[in-house]
Amino acid sequence: MSAKSISQFDRMTHTPVSRLVITLSVPTIISMLITNIYNLVDTAFVGQLGNAASGAVGIVFGFMAVLQAVGFMFGNGAGSMISRLLGAKNKEQASKIASTAIFSSLVFGAFVSVCCVFALKPLVMVLGSTETIAPYAQIYISYVLAAAPFITASFTMNNILRYEGKAMLGMIGLAVGAVLNIIGDPILMFGFEMGIAGAGLSTFISQIIGFLVLLSMFLLRRAHCKLAAKLIKPETLPEIIGTGLPSLLRQGLNSLSAVVLNNCAAVYGDAAVAAMSIVSRVIFFTFSFALGVGQGFQPVCGFNYGAKKYDRVKAAFRFTVILSEIIIIIMSVVLLLFPGEIIGIFRDDGRVVELGTRALVLQGVAQLFLPFCMVTEMALQSAGKKFGASLLSVLRNGLFFIPMLLILSQLRGFGGIQEAQPLSVVLAVIPSAILAVKFFRELPK
Repeated sequence: MSAKSISQFDRMTHTPVSRLVITLSVPTIISMLITNIYNLVDTAFVGQLGNAASGAVGIVFGFMAVLQAVGFMFGNGAGSMISRLLGAKNKEQASKIASTAIFSSLVFGAFVSVCCVFALKPLVMVLGSTETIAPYAQIYISYVLAAAPFITASFTMNNILRYEGKAMLGMIGLAVGAVLNIIGDPILMFGFEMGIAGAGLSTFISQIIGFLVLLSMFLLRRAHCKLAAKLIKPETLPEIIGTGLPSLLRQGLNSLSAVVLNNCAAVYGDAAVAAMSIVSRVIFFTFSFALGVGQGFQPVCGFNYGAKKYDRVKAAFRFTVILSEIIIIIMSVVLLLFPGEIIGIFRDDGRVVELGTRALVLQGVAQLFLPFCMVTEMALQSAGKKFGASLLSVLRNGLFFIPMLLILSQLRGFGGIQEAQPLSVVLAVIPSAILAVKFFRELPK
């Protein structure tokens, strides 16, 4: 193992876990912050085109979550394995895992794009479009489909870099794409008068450039893992996919939930779809700070689990739960104090503000329960505990939320739609606690 790798090994296994988690969290939080600022800015710009266009952003956001799910499956699956392999000082096998995952993610993204590009109208209708939203959604999603392979591969490379303990390099790649997107939106949408097509083209261009920046980190050997065609080993795919399955389930069920949510809200008109789309993006933005801390915890957990330093795994878990909870409390206070004003930033429409305000308040309270669930799931995945991590993903993002959404929307109308997500989050605490206790009891002393 090279001196550079040994130095990284010592850093990951000897630096105090609190300092290490914070150090690795900062670039992740910054990259997520920039990405989410883009999402919010995009929502605000497109919102100027009307409720239908604003709703289209929420529709396509659900599809982009599918692409993100694929990228995260390969990235987190490979990353979990890579961090444990680097912790065990097996860099050669780690490079094989990285090359296989990145190539597979690129191919799978292309497959999804080809399958969907010839059925745009049915696709956006399945995603929850109304007849008035569909024309805007079709235009926007066509550009997203063209960029699909690069989107999936970018998320895979970013997560691999993060699990290596190179979160700063991953941040640069995602941040470049997001900043270019923020700049490109107003220029193409209003300067060139392209409307929502300008937002789509801006997304396409920025995703290509972000992909090239992330790829250069591997080709220029700034990452620990090498990237080469000869290192691609298809026989490692089952383990990569199995380990990354919780991420696929989590992101995939989030996307399915968004589709079901859009379809339920569409009954109440474009304003309802726009309101829930805005609430979803605001909540994701506020939670991304805590999520960034959790993602900083993952390489620490994986490295030290692979190096059999289990006390550090426990200490990192405790610290991450506490820090992410503090962050969420601060964010929730802001949401509870100014819910209507926050919704109004993105759509100056009284009906949208009215429908979105209560949903934002309820989700702001419920996200106080999320940090413990999130960190437990991340710990299980980073340690290679596939079943437990997958179970939590399925329960929190699908088996609790979707049935509750369908039932409550029938019993309580739009009020039930507003309440389904918060209730599913609270219910997820119980299985998370059970699996967390089981995991730490079984750790060797």
